[in-house]
Amino acid sequence: MESFNDIIKGNQLTLVDFFATWCGPCKMMHPVLEQLKHELGDSIRIIKLDVDKNEALAMQYRIQSVPTLMLFKSGENIWRQSGAMQLDDLKKIISQYSGI
Repeated sequence: MESFNDIIKGNQLTLVDFFATWCGPCKMMHPVLEQLKHELGDSIRIIKLDVDKNEALAMQYRIQSVPTLMLFKSGENIWRQSGAMQLDDLKKIISQYSGI
């Protein structure tokens, strides 16, 4: 199984969703991320990380509210935002970094 660091260090654009199972806005993001993956396919990798099960990573990335979305390319955090987002807004952000 790939480690988190191996995944984000790859050349593929990776969107990480730091979420919690008890979080209402996090639940709202699930269908948005499903649709995003459906529309963008293999051009992006999407990972969901439960902050309650991955406390060390949540602390390392200073996650203070959920959901927090982070975009990585080649190991570098290139974008970050807390709070739920609409699909179109998220696609605009991703297109800025991927040329989609």
